[in-house]
Amino acid sequence: MSLNKSMHPRNRYKDKPPDFAYLASKYPEFQEHVHTNLSGRAIVNFKEPEAVRALTCTLLKEDFGLSIEIPLERLIPTVPLRLNYIHWVEDLVDGQKQPRRGIDIGTGASCIYPLLGATMNGWFFLATEVDDICFDYATRNVEQNHLSDLVKVVKVPQKTLLMDALKEETEIVYDFCMCNPPFFANQLEAKGVNSRNARRPPPSSVNTGGVTEIMAEGGELEFVKRIIHDSLQLKKRLRWYSCMLGKKCSLTPLKEELRKQGVPKVTHTEFCQGRTMRWALAWSFYDDVIVPSPPSKKRKLDRARKPLSFTLPHVAVKELQAKARALGCTSRHPLKAITTLVEKTLTDLRVLHKHVPCREHEQSLLLTAMENTWLHGRQKRREQMRQLRELPRADHNTAATTMPSLTQDTQVDAAQKSDDLEVTAELPSVEGRKVTDIADEVDQKLPEQVADVETKPGCDPAGTCGQKDASDATSEMSSKQPASPLSVERFLFKCLLNVLHEESDAVIEMHWVEGQNKDLMNQLCTFLRNTLLKAVSKS
Repeated sequence: MSLNKSMHPRNRYKDKPPDFAYLASKYPEFQEHVHTNLSGRAIVNFKEPEAVRALTCTLLKEDFGLSIEIPLERLIPTVPLRLNYIHWVEDLVDGQKQPRRGIDIGTGASCIYPLLGATMNGWFFLATEVDDICFDYATRNVEQNHLSDLVKVVKVPQKTLLMDALKEETEIVYDFCMCNPPFFANQLEAKGVNSRNARRPPPSSVNTGGVTEIMAEGGELEFVKRIIHDSLQLKKRLRWYSCMLGKKCSLTPLKEELRKQGVPKVTHTEFCQGRTMRWALAWSFYDDVIVPSPPSKKRKLDRARKPLSFTLPHVAVKELQAKARALGCTSRHPLKAITTLVEKTLTDLRVLHKHVPCREHEQSLLLTAMENTWLHGRQKRREQMRQLRELPRADHNTAATTMPSLTQDTQVDAAQKSDDLEVTAELPSVEGRKVTDIADEVDQKLPEQVADVETKPGCDPAGTCGQKDASDATSEMSSKQPASPLSVERFLFKCLLNVLHEESDAVIEMHWVEGQNKDLMNQLCTFLRNTLLKAVSKS
């Protein structure tokens, strides 16, 4: 689910994300990394370091007039995220256009914070770096953009933070410091072992960076504590100290550390962009600073309640109707035809589903996912192939009984390949739909709605009892499932899936009801979208 709507209000990409197709037509070096997905949309694969680098360099050139070079073996920053941090610092120092002095701890090869701050606001920066390669690239990037009068890149010893960097500048008071600390404590954490919730999906972007950029003793928690220790000695040499965090769990212990040390002014925020979340912490020893308010709970609630959705264009709807007729759907209603295909996919995935009453000219299903059957299909197929190779003497009947499961997993794998290609594509949102009444009342009315359907097993969601409709095509498959998804005690999540009209197009929405992890619903939504679009592309 895209988090762009929760970007900083001044972030230029909040309401106008980068147009990959336009940028590809203008910059040949970026064009080779742009692909077209099944729906005809231009996308970039964020798992390719070259693609991430090309996008960063292109955006800096197009939107800020900056030309930079970044080696693939060093950290490649994403522009919207760094821009969020810059705008938050503007809020901290109360005004982005006044001359300000800042320190960037560990500026990296891109030197992106100083370059953006100097270009946008005319800020002066002291940019520190411990890595030789990063220092050389950062210096060159500053010089080739003619910003040497505003940005000073200095080479500092290992494990140096603020104290050593300010030894020679005893009189200058800085307005702020920024830092993107190393997130991980060791190689295992960097690879996601023991540092990532097992229920979360794998990261959707590549992890680039040198050892000093992504790893530090004790990870980001101990790294920021060292900055706090330096700040207790420097105190009013800086008006604001700030750090960006990669883990939300780091925020509470760091705030507690600041409380124990008696730091008077503390605030935090969250940075939202694409499918990535980051958090930031700031503190000050000044009494007269303006402290920005932390993110409101209302904004988090609104974001949590907003359904996932994707649109099927009119041409795709026509093709899907033909596919549904081939499955035995006799209804001419396009939404019922699409629902038939959705139900078939859910049955193949062993996701429990049941029709529930809904508004006129809509279709609505209650989904209960018992296990994650839509992810890692390729790995499952390979494991089954390995098991077959270990049975060289298996007779023909044994092979015949094994192959059907392979066929099913091959179908899952085909859809997963499409999902892999689109790991960075955002689910399109539908504006202007009055579906909040469903989201608001689903917890209250859903049980009684389903109970009402159970008392009338011959009724479809439109209320026409005893008639053959789209649900007839999947009745045989649905008979293998429990009578009611609500009767299941252990599950991954439950959600309400609506199929509705949007002018001549069809929209599929998925409303969260309850469960363990909303990322799982996001994965299933992407799988359903890719499966439907793949069916159209094969027509």
